Amino acid sequence: MVTTGGFKASFLIQEEVSLTLPSLDVIDAITIGKIATKIASARKLPIAIEVRISDWIVYHASLPGSNMENQSWLDRKARVVTLKRHSTLFERVKSEELGLNWYKENNLSEELYAIHGGGLPLVTKGGEFKGTLLISGLPQIEDHQFGVEVLKTYLGIGGET
Repeated sequence: MVTTGGFKASFLIQEEVSLTLPSLDVIDAITIGKIATKIASARKLPIAIEVRISDWIVYHASLPGSNMENQSWLDRKARVVTLKRHSTLFERVKSEELGLNWYKENNLSEELYAIHGGGLPLVTKGGEFKGTLLISGLPQIEDHQFGVEVLKTYLGIGGET
């Protein structure tokens, strides 16, 4: 069953390339987190936001309406992005396109990993994986799209300012 809003894996790969960062250090990670928090707060979105460099949580915000369960989702999404170096939505869409059970194929449990939209890789020029942007609290497509909007805003290629 397709649950991913008609996205194609090929589109999601192109999207990841378009979101390549010039660099990612602590200041960059905090700036990305602050952009996400500003936009989400203005829209009164009930989400939790994290920006990680590798496994280090550099920025975290739990906005009104989010709850403790969001942390589990953030952690599970982060494990997928860190393992596969692609967005959680890409991993889900790719599995659906191939007709595979992602968890079975990777010998991983749903208790520790989540292929639900909202986990995006932070990759710098040269294709180096540096960390993750994580969003939890909206339906998975909206989590993913919000993360994309945040990165586009940060990069100055669209989204809010």
